[in-house]
This record gives sequence, structure tokens and C-alpha cells, in this order.
Amino acid sequence: MQKQFNRFKVRAVCAIAAGLLVANAAWAVDPFTVRDIRVEGLQRVEPGTIFASLPFRVGETYNDDKGSTAIRALFGLGLFKDVRLEVNGDVLVVIVEERPTVADVDFVGAKEFDKDVLKKALKDVGISDGQPFDKALADKAEQELKRQYINKSLYGAEVITTVTPIERNRVNLTFSVVEGDVAKIKEIHITGNKAFSESTLLGLFDLDTGGWLSWYTKSDRYSRTKLNADIETLRSYYLSRGYLEFKVDSTQVAISPDKQSIAVTVNITEGERFVVSGVKLEGNYLGKEEEFKTLVAIKPGAPYNADQVAETTKAFSDYFGTFGFAFARVEAVPEIDRVNNRVAFVLQAEPSRRAYVRRINVAGNNRTRDEVVRREFRQFESSWYDGDKIRLSRDRVDRLGFFNEVNMETQEVTGTADQVDVTVNVVEKPTGNLQLGAGYSTADSLSLVFGIKQENVFGSGNYLGIEVNTSKSNRQLVLSTIDPYFTADGISRSIDVYDRTSSPLNGQGGDYKLKTRGASIRFGVPFTETDTVYFGSGYERLTIVPGTLLPVSYQDYANQFGLTSSSIPLTVGWSRDSRDSALVPTSGRYQRVYGDWGVAGDIKFVRVNYQIQQYIPLNKQFTIALNGELGWGKGLNGQPFPLFKNFYSGGLGSVRGFEQSSLGPRDSSDLATGAPKKLTLNAELVAPFPGAGNDRTLRVYGFVDAGNVFKDSYSLNGPDGLRASTGLGISWISPVGPLRLAYAVPLRKQPGDRIERLQFQIGTSF
Repeated sequence: MQKQFNRFKVRAVCAIAAGLLVANAAWAVDPFTVRDIRVEGLQRVEPGTIFASLPFRVGETYNDDKGSTAIRALFGLGLFKDVRLEVNGDVLVVIVEERPTVADVDFVGAKEFDKDVLKKALKDVGISDGQPFDKALADKAEQELKRQYINKSLYGAEVITTVTPIERNRVNLTFSVVEGDVAKIKEIHITGNKAFSESTLLGLFDLDTGGWLSWYTKSDRYSRTKLNADIETLRSYYLSRGYLEFKVDSTQVAISPDKQSIAVTVNITEGERFVVSGVKLEGNYLGKEEEFKTLVAIKPGAPYNADQVAETTKAFSDYFGTFGFAFARVEAVPEIDRVNNRVAFVLQAEPSRRAYVRRINVAGNNRTRDEVVRREFRQFESSWYDGDKIRLSRDRVDRLGFFNEVNMETQEVTGTADQVDVTVNVVEKPTGNLQLGAGYSTADSLSLVFGIKQENVFGSGNYLGIEVNTSKSNRQLVLSTIDPYFTADGISRSIDVYDRTSSPLNGQGGDYKLKTRGASIRFGVPFTETDTVYFGSGYERLTIVPGTLLPVSYQDYANQFGLTSSSIPLTVGWSRDSRDSALVPTSGRYQRVYGDWGVAGDIKFVRVNYQIQQYIPLNKQFTIALNGELGWGKGLNGQPFPLFKNFYSGGLGSVRGFEQSSLGPRDSSDLATGAPKKLTLNAELVAPFPGAGNDRTLRVYGFVDAGNVFKDSYSLNGPDGLRASTGLGISWISPVGPLRLAYAVPLRKQPGDRIERLQFQIGTSF
């Protein structure tokens, strides 16, 4: 048999650790022309994959170098455990042994993570369904799973991999996890501190040794990322109090032998406390040195404050940007006098070159149309870069209320010296609310409820609201729509159409009804970037259907204006909004004045309402929110002020801790009737909810409220005077609308007041 053909075999061994291919020189073969190529051993891999990797074709010359190259290329595919080349005359035979393919990946005992999260983590290291199985990758996957658990402070977690062969050269992988208990921080120490107590410094940390809320915040679970953030907070604390040369020498994290407790030690050197001796300007300030000096926040004679230095350099850069210098460089160079512990700053500025905006891009708006964002921009393409206009554009986009986050980025255009692209990155939030429901009760029989509210309908920026309620006691059909850009100049148009019928519940006595039907239209004209004037008109028809137990105040109204009355009010208003965000404001002011003037119909009246809100940031976390509201109404032509135009107070949105709309005068049937005058004062201290993560709309607040409605004159004391309360609450812009939960304790109350300490509502504002 050996005389009939000459058979040579070249074997390759892939040395994984060294990455070298070793060939036996004794198996060398003389070069020959390949007449045919055959492939043996394939099960799942396509033959074309083999042929594409070979460095030779039929009709070409084969030699040892090409054979070695072919073996290296086939091993490099990662699909084969073994590769051999055999020569049968002038026919080359490629013999391969495929790696098994991963058919399924499963996890047993994994409770801390969702399985999809773990599968994604393994996919990143090369283990997933349909991929070739490699024992080295399986070992790497084990380490990755342990790393994921370490990030959750589960240092004792164990992972065991089971490989189960199945038909068609496939395997199932099962990762059995014993998670163990969470390792918790038992000790945190700071050494080297002299100026401030350890308890004061540890109070700055998010990490701690546990507390009553740790089950939610997980603050007693060690995380390197959290520790780094706490160290930066510590550094900022010292640098903002004069310690110019403060440094963190080292950090030690010790884990107990049972891997259940952790001790953290941070070693610091405070250095000396420095006082600012002076500030001077150097460089090119465009001949506006005096204007730039007004932006200096660094205070000579005061302790060094890194925040003031950063604020100053940012203000300088922003001011350069208003003149089109997008690439301005501003550096605060310290001149340190260590003998006297004083430091002077030299603010060096180089405006560089003026730039213009080539293109404005919008990213992240999967639902909202580009034009909805672009029409809020005051910086235009192909015009000079203006930092003020870019910041104003960002604020206007944020005030739309459609996005959880709005960020602006400026990028230099490659290959140019004076062009930039501006990109606004948005993260959309749910802007719709769909409500479907049905209920049955002995008091209200069968009721069907349907409602849809969409602040950004079809991504157009328009508002559409439809509410339908078939309840026997509260039937209503309401249609509302707002087009914020009814004209290209930004004039808005609002239309409301409603039909409401209310009656007492069964069992409460009485079978009277109150029907209200009407429609209104209002236009908003922007006069400045922050000021808008509103005007419009409407028609409203009120019908009292008398029955048993009609409230006395309703009967008095009917005696004055009749069972059916109508009004045609003109509406006029003004608002000024300089808040940094309509969704979660932290700074700025909002004011509005709104007036109704009943000029025609059965009732003649005038009503005015003024509201002001002020947001004062204390730091990056805490904000003080102040709200004041004043209302006044009067009947015209000798008529009394109509009952159904009264203001109401009590509950969420006014004075928390009292039943909704329960404050103020009552008629002889004990019905709260409201009053023509209103005063509301609110103060809140707002902070992000612990552990809220990136959801900036989830916040906790403490509050103090005061207010009431008044029949004659505003009274601060006495039975008809102000009511007040204090308490705690939670607010969240949820997928179904603004949510507020408050627990209040009345501070000023009178006998007969209806107290409601815990209150919850979706859809209310301040």
C-alpha cells in the first residue's frame, strides 16, 4: 500500500499559553500542485468557512509554509479543538474536530440578579447560546460571575460550572451559585484629621455602618465606586475650606476571614489652611477686563475655596462664549506663600479663536420629533457660537417637561479651525396616561371610567386630554387640547370643552343635580423668552336640578341667579418662567397672574389669582422651594360674587393635613362653600430620595404650609384665620403622572376642622 502512494501527515499542536505552533520537521513534504481539497469532520461549520481560511486554492502550489499558515488560520477561528492536514497524492485532506456549541446557559441558586443580567455579563466574555464552547472561557465566565457578586458585597459567593454534552456536538452549561450572605461594613475610620472630627467627616459619606434605612439604600454595602465618590466628597469638603494641599494618602479595605464584614480606613493629610491674598487677571480679555472682574467669585481675605475658583473659571469661559469664543482657555494659577499660609491667584485667559455653529444635532428622541426640540433653540446653525443662547436653548428644552435629562455637548469639527457642532442629548420620559376602569357599588351602581392624557401626543409636542366618567354621582366628558406652536412664532392655543353632572351618592341623602357645560379658547403670546401673555374667552352654563336636601348655599345661589345661569368670561393672564426645569426645578422663579372677567350672561364678576414660586439651591442635593398664592374675587353690577367661582383651600396643593377643599366658610348644611379670597403659603426643603439613582424626579421633602380662604377680609387669627401644618412627603413623576404623598401634622387648627394627616394624589402640582 505504501508503494502505491506517498502519504505525509502534518500535525499541529496549539500551545495556548505560549501561542506557538510546533511542527515536526520530520513530516516535511515536497511542494506539489494541489489537484483537489477535501474537508472531513465537519458537523455544524460550513465548508466555505474552511476554504475561506486556507492560503491556497486548487491549482496552486502547496508547501510546508502554507500548511503551517493554514493550520494557524483554522485554529484562529476558535471553532476547532484539533486540525490536521493530510496529503494523498496531489489531494489535500483537511481533517478537523469541531468544538461543541453552547446550546443553553442556565443558572441555579442566583437570587440577587435577574438571569437576563447574568446572561448579558457572560455574553460579554464570549459565553452565549450558539457560540463555540471553550473551557478557558467557562473559567473566565466563573470569574466574571464572582466579580458581579463582589460588586453586590457578596464576597463569599461560590460558582460551580457543570458542562452537560447533548446530541449534535452541543453542550448545556449550568452555573450553580451559592450566594452566601451580604458582607456589610462594620467599621469606617478616617486617620490624619485634625481640623474636623471624624464624625463630621463620616457624615459626608454615602457609605456607612448601617441605619434604619439601610435595607433600602444599601449604604452599608461596600462598593469601590461609592468609596471613590465619598473620597471625592471628602476632598471637596477640605478644598472648599482653605486646605489647598489636602491629599488622600491611601485607603485600606479589610475583609474578615468569614467574608461577612468589612473595615474601611482612609488615611489623609490635611496640610495647612490657606487664605486668599489677592486675584489678578492676565491674558487677553477682549478689552473687557472690568466686566470679567465682576464675575470673580474668589474672595481675597477669605479661606481658599476650590468651589469659588471653579465657579470663576467657568463664569469666565461662559462669558467668552457669549462673544463666540467656544475654545477659550481659562486657568487659575496659584502663587503659594507657605511661610504665611497665603495664596494668590492669577487668572490667565486665552480666548483662542471665534467659532460658529455648523450643525445642531438632536439625540435620544425616539418618540419626540426633532422639530419639537429644534423650535426651542435660540442658537441657530451657520451663525456665531453664543454661550448664552445655547444655555437658554437647553433650559427651554428642559422646560418642555418631556425629558428626564437634557444635556448639551459641543464638539470641534475635524479639519476646521472655527467650527463646532452642538448636540442636545435627551432622555425621554413617559408623557402619557391611559386610564381604563369599571366599578360597581350600592351607592354608585355601575360606573365606567376612561381617560387619556398625552402631553406629547404622537411626538408633536401637543397636549391632548380626554376624560369620560359614567359614575352616577360624577358624570363627565372633558376634552382638552393645547398646541404650543399654533403659529410659527410660538403663539399657543388651548381649547377646553366639558360637560359635567354631579349629584350626592346614594345613602348621603338628596337627589339634586348640578350640571356644568362649557367651552373656552385661550391664546398665549410670548413677548420675551420668559414672559407670556394669555387672553381668551369662553362660555359656561350652570344648571341646578332641584331635589330633596338641596344645600342651603345652592338654594341661595338659585334665588339670586336662577336655577339656570350662564356666563361669558374674558380671560387674561401673564406668566414669567425662569426656572431651570419645569420637571424638577432647583433654581429660578415662576410667576403668573390669571384673571376672569364675566362681561356677559347672567352673572357678572371679576376674579384674579396671583402665584409666585421661588427655588433656591442650597447645594447639589438640597433645594428650598417657596410658593405663594393670592386670590381675590368680586361681583359686579351690584351682584354678589357667584358661589361656583369661589376659591377653595385644604389638602394637597394648598394646606396639607386638612381634608381637600374643606377649609373656609360652611353653610347651614355643613357644606364647605369656598370663599372669594384666598391666601396660600408653602415652604419645602427638597432632596433626592435616598437610593433613587438616576431618577431625579423621585424626591423627599419636608414642608410647612399656611393658608385659608376668606369671605370678607384676610384674617390671620381667630376661627376664620390662617391654618398651618408641617410634615414630610414624597414626590415622583411616575409613568401615570405626578405623584405626591404627604403626612402632615396641623400646627394651627380650630374645632370643627376636618383633619386628614395622610394624603395621596396623582396629578397635583406644588
